[in-house]
Amino acid sequence: MDEDDRPRRRSTEGNFGAASLLASESLDRFSLDELDARVALLESEIERIKAHRQKASAHMLAAEALFKPPFRPDQA
Repeated sequence: MDEDDRPRRRSTEGNFGAASLLASESLDRFSLDELDARVALLESEIERIKAHRQKASAHMLAAEALFKPPFRPDQA
């Protein structure tokens, strides 16, 4: 089984793995060019995450619509 196929544990509150490490890392040692490259990389990663989130949201809505009980006016 590949590592990507294994279920992952949910992050505890305030702990988002690599993102938490990045947020706490000192930026003092980076040059301006390195900081620019890092910003570009992170912006690209943000867009990738947003696209995946939209796909996951659409999947969830489709599943909810599929398994939602039929509407019956007498139950309203």
